[in-house]
Amino acid sequence: MTLFVNAALLFAVQPMFSKMVLPMLGGTPAVWNTCMLFFQSALLGGYLYAHVTSRWLDVRKQSILQIALFALTFLTLPVAVASGWRPTGSEMPVWWLAGLLAVSLGAPFFMLSTGAPLLQRWFSETGHPSAANPYFLYAASNLGSMVALLAYPVLIEPTLRLEQQSHLWTAGYVVLAALIATCAFVVRRRLLHGSPASSGVMPRAVSADAIATDLDALGALHVAPRNAVAERLTVWRRTRWVLLSFVPSSMLLAVTTYLSTDVAAIPLLWIVPLAIYLFTFVIVFARKVVIFRHAFAVWLQPPFLLILSVAIALLMQRSVTALAPTHLAAFFLTALVCHGELAKDRPSVDHLTEFYLWLSVGGVLGGIFNVIVAPQVFDSVVEYPIAIVLAAALRPTLAARGRFARVADVVFPAALCVAIVVLMRSGFPPPSWGGKAPVWAFGGYAIVVLCFQRHPIRFALGVAAIFIGAALGRGADQTLLFKGRSFFGVYRVMMYPKTRALQNGTTTHGGQSIYPQLATEPLTYYHRDGPLGQSFTWLMQKNPNRRVAIVGLGTGTVACYGRSNETWTFYEIDPLIERIAFNPKYFTYLRDCPPAKRIVLGDARLSLQQAPDSSYDFIILDAFSSDAIPVHLMTREAVQLYLRKLAPGGSIAFHISNRYLNLEPVLVEIARDARLAGIVGADTLVTPAQRAVFKMDSRWVVLSRKATDHAQLAVQPGWHVLPPTSSVALWTDDFSNVLSVFSWH
Repeated sequence: MTLFVNAALLFAVQPMFSKMVLPMLGGTPAVWNTCMLFFQSALLGGYLYAHVTSRWLDVRKQSILQIALFALTFLTLPVAVASGWRPTGSEMPVWWLAGLLAVSLGAPFFMLSTGAPLLQRWFSETGHPSAANPYFLYAASNLGSMVALLAYPVLIEPTLRLEQQSHLWTAGYVVLAALIATCAFVVRRRLLHGSPASSGVMPRAVSADAIATDLDALGALHVAPRNAVAERLTVWRRTRWVLLSFVPSSMLLAVTTYLSTDVAAIPLLWIVPLAIYLFTFVIVFARKVVIFRHAFAVWLQPPFLLILSVAIALLMQRSVTALAPTHLAAFFLTALVCHGELAKDRPSVDHLTEFYLWLSVGGVLGGIFNVIVAPQVFDSVVEYPIAIVLAAALRPTLAARGRFARVADVVFPAALCVAIVVLMRSGFPPPSWGGKAPVWAFGGYAIVVLCFQRHPIRFALGVAAIFIGAALGRGADQTLLFKGRSFFGVYRVMMYPKTRALQNGTTTHGGQSIYPQLATEPLTYYHRDGPLGQSFTWLMQKNPNRRVAIVGLGTGTVACYGRSNETWTFYEIDPLIERIAFNPKYFTYLRDCPPAKRIVLGDARLSLQQAPDSSYDFIILDAFSSDAIPVHLMTREAVQLYLRKLAPGGSIAFHISNRYLNLEPVLVEIARDARLAGIVGADTLVTPAQRAVFKMDSRWVVLSRKATDHAQLAVQPGWHVLPPTSSVALWTDDFSNVLSVFSWH
């Protein structure tokens, strides 16, 4: 029970606190990955503490120290964002965010991180019949983690404000302290009465070779007692532990980035991969096989890895709902195989804390690689294919090894890679075979690689051959003008027959005609015939000098609605976007369009607070994290800020186009709460001819203090008045429920 509660608190606080800090950095998916890196690092610190104190202190002294430190952390509660912290405005605010996490959450999170190894060590001293093999408790720990994670988006987030969540979590922390004190009392009493565990007899090591002879018995291992001195931990064994924990950690963050980039940076999409990750620990460390036998996971993993590899190699960009199950299934099986190999190779209880320490090292290295190294070294998400190749290499060897096998491990994949390149460069498969021909061709290559699955190195190099062969076979992408990466995302500037476009994931964030005579015509969601164009036509017609604020720079398209006597302010969080928008090789809206432009870097809400009250006639919310406006820009408090900065008679426009979230009900409740008049403009019936000139579907909501402020716009075709109420609860800085507006179809 103590382990379950400890783990539940450990993982319940992660989405809760990440949601607290999300508004400070624009709601980007990288915020969660950075938080995950901090949590993994704190976990490593906790495991190191458990390992060192277990070596230096006996259980009696260790329990006293643990209770005393727990008591000290009460001074840091309840959990809240530390006051006085503001983002630095840099492209990679990883260290700033890590510092904020350490100051605000570090102490209690560190103490929770010590729970799993310490409590298992204490249990091994109790004389319980299972004391010689306490690893099954790790399954209980991960089950608590998984339950807490799944409960957050389904039960906690929809019903409790962040302040209430913090107070409830604090109460749970106090209960945990009492449970830990109870455990310490039980262990100390057992030791006082001469527990058998204190006799120095420790369980023997579990041999990986012995387990390999009976894979079906995984999860129901019986560990006979033996003096642990005979077991020695080699450098290779420790290194293998690190690698087996590194790969699932890296894949976890890569899959999370993939899901969040094309939908929204919301706890729901963070939690699903993490819950899967934890569930694999529950399966492999359980005392009885309940769901997946290790042998079955080992057999099932290769085809899913290959399907995923082909999808990535061919740059398949279908909707996230179509490809997400493939990514999650491949990740689940990979984590299950890697963690199953760890469970098979777990040492005797004498090395328990060191075992968990090395697992934590691997997890942290996976986080460092994805969060810090990859964005600096790669201009795309290359860390994902690297993790897939490593996952293939870490599979158990299922065939005899010899000299020929070692040569074949290199020769066969190299030959396949050359064949892919030659065939693609020679035009195979020909376009006349249809659009799905490349999929069938690479399906054939994947079947060849599938034949390598009994040889891990050969299989891994075969998977790498698919990635490398596809990249070399395509050659340089003539349509790609620029690819860049920052903390906030990976961006591409693409050249199409008539236009250039800025893209992030599968979402386009603006475009411009390549013809000089059309270079100042707004395209995509900002077309003159669309809702935004109509807004500029019918709002503030008699105002000779409009003061306009745009949250979200993009390609700078909106500037072409300005006049030469006006000064418009763009609020943009990502310096890389500013460089792209101002580079005339890509887009020239900011250079050629009439108004004077002022660019303010940083999160819009923090920056807007510095603007004078009543300083804007029109405020446009066009910031996008992934495919949606960041949640913190659509709350009661955010709109109150906008209204303070809005001049009398002014309006606020929200761009709510999204494939997965229906954000209109959110603004219905915000308008009702603030007593604002609202209208919706929907341009969703775009014809093929309009698409040919780069016009895109768009939905906009305009809010004003009085209906007369936008009366002329409200009667235009495609516009209707917001309904008076909706079934969605009011979103505030302290409460939001993305599940309630998620379009499951």
